[in-house]
Amino acid sequence: MRICVTGGAGYIGSHAVKMLVNHGHDVVVVDNLSTGYEQAVDPNATFYNCSILETDRLVSIFQEEAIEAIMHFAAFSIVPESMKNPLKYYNNNVYGTSCLLEAMHQANVTYIIFSSTAAVYGEQTTMPITEDMEELPTNPYGQTKLAMEHMMHWAEKAYGIKHIALRYFNVAGAYHDGSIGEAHNPETHLIPLILQVPLGQREEIYIFGDDYDTPDGSCIRDYIHVEDLIDAHILAIDYVKKTNNSTYFNLGSGDGYSVKEMIEAARDVTNLEIKASVKGRREGDPARLIASSQKAKDILKWAPKYTHVKDIIKAAWQFHESHPNGYHND
Repeated sequence: MRICVTGGAGYIGSHAVKMLVNHGHDVVVVDNLSTGYEQAVDPNATFYNCSILETDRLVSIFQEEAIEAIMHFAAFSIVPESMKNPLKYYNNNVYGTSCLLEAMHQANVTYIIFSSTAAVYGEQTTMPITEDMEELPTNPYGQTKLAMEHMMHWAEKAYGIKHIALRYFNVAGAYHDGSIGEAHNPETHLIPLILQVPLGQREEIYIFGDDYDTPDGSCIRDYIHVEDLIDAHILAIDYVKKTNNSTYFNLGSGDGYSVKEMIEAARDVTNLEIKASVKGRREGDPARLIASSQKAKDILKWAPKYTHVKDIIKAAWQFHESHPNGYHND
């Protein structure tokens, strides 16, 4: 199948590209490199330096490359930044997806697998979170992702574009051979920030709030390995092509780990001391987010391979030890 991966030079997108190539698909990458790295793109994929806001160019690429399906990862995704600069998120995430869907419509591309988020659920009181719970996003990032889901629903009604939204919880880890991994600048995700301490790149890791209603007071999150995540995307492409059904799935491990537990796990994995200190809460952070992924397991037959958080941290540590400066020295 000929698949276009938007945001394919980013962390999750680059893993999708590599794994799609390994599954025998022909892959085209569209990325403007605002946060991604061309070095992370599998050399067997075709790369276009292009923004999803460039509708006419997208139409040309989709037609020239005979694209059959889209995997859409191109979006801004930093919750605190979205609170401070919400219009940046609406412009890129919502308007950008509008441009992408318009290009798909014009080029007659039928299928899209979309990177959504657990942030669409907001602050839920019942755990684990299931797909039938009400969407109540508490920050602009989650609100834009929910708007993107709604847009795809109406694009299906109007144009017949079939979609699957995959609502991620916390994606982490790296490709099993350490060749690609998580490299953001600035970095905002917990595991790479923790690992910067044993790498000597920061003195300590900050815990933003230790007064949440959780057993140790720090936020609890559900972590999923990036390879398991992409396995679900590949299954989703097969499913939507076979059934022509649009739907959405949660993707997570079903287990919750607090920030303090993650720091302790990283100490065990690295065998090194990791200094930590407590700061005030960050605006927009829910106390806990834990997924039920039973729907994906039942319908997509998804079976995650990385079932313990230490295995996820080990994979991340392998990448960061071999790429201490990300892709800048590659």
